Amino acid sequence: MNLGLTLKAPKGLLMVNISRQYSRRSIGFFVPSSPPLDPEKVKELQRFVTLSKRLLVMTGAGISTESGIPDYRSEKVGLYARTKQKPIQHGDFLRSAPIRQRYWARNFVGWPRFSSLQPNPAHWALSNWERLGKLYWLVTQNVDALHTKAGSQRLTELHGCMHSPRDPPANLEYILGAYNMWCATWWCGGVKPIYTMVLCLDCGAQIPRGVLQERFEALNPTWSAEAHGLAPDGDVFLTEEQVQSFQVPSCAQCGGPLKPDVVFFGDTVNPDRVDFVRRRVKEADSLLVVGSSLQVYSGYRFILTAREKQLPIAILNIGPTRSDDLACLKLDSPCGELLPLIDPH
Repeated sequence: MNLGLTLKAPKGLLMVNISRQYSRRSIGFFVPSSPPLDPEKVKELQRFVTLSKRLLVMTGAGISTESGIPDYRSEKVGLYARTKQKPIQHGDFLRSAPIRQRYWARNFVGWPRFSSLQPNPAHWALSNWERLGKLYWLVTQNVDALHTKAGSQRLTELHGCMHSPRDPPANLEYILGAYNMWCATWWCGGVKPIYTMVLCLDCGAQIPRGVLQERFEALNPTWSAEAHGLAPDGDVFLTEEQVQSFQVPSCAQCGGPLKPDVVFFGDTVNPDRVDFVRRRVKEADSLLVVGSSLQVYSGYRFILTAREKQLPIAILNIGPTRSDDLACLKLDSPCGELLPLIDPH
């Protein structure tokens, strides 16, 4: 499926054109069909939230489909249903230079649009719940930064973040060395760096993702590609012929390969981050899952922790999940339609 995203780079100038067809129809296209809102179910979720005093919310790709980002597993509209494309595996990325080239070419094309997407009413609702003291902690499996854009602060991005909602300062090259040292001591499971970084796999040096985009443009001044489709983590689909001529920069310090500071499929979440979230679950009195099928163990493990603590669990997700049998309440509705209806007081 061609979603009409075209990149051209004449004389070093990056231009991204998104067709009217894409801007009009893509957001609704990625939201799976669902039954009409059930007023009784809405009342049940309202009661669940009202009774919660230390509510932990865990979100997945389903919360961002209404912002124009597809998920992986939704029936008919998820990545696996629409294409034969599979996410790049962590081990393959580490072992293969051609796979890294393919990843970065696709990411380079998709990044300007992906980084410009905005929160939808579900993200804003959860941010409001936090502001009013209802939401104790928010854990997201997404790398799209939409919770941060909506103002959420009590937040752990379990798999990292593909981009930052803030631009780096003009003198970032000067302060980068000190910033890298600071991040090494400051990072914990619940506090995230201001600028999304790309890491060197050999020496560990860091570069902001926006700065790397400029390096891509400088190395590929005449390269152009038309993307066919959009992936959940901001990549687009390119042909092998398009990828072959794409030049990938290496680490400026040691010449090593670069990788975004996110958890790829087949990788493991930082143990300190896992322990941090597990402690937040144990401190909570209820858990609400929003937009996740819980098929990936990195998120499912916290459902098991909640079950061990005998916390009530509610799930808002269109389609079945791995934990439906553990939930006291299951709702099949669009997140952005239902969450704004709930009074967090």
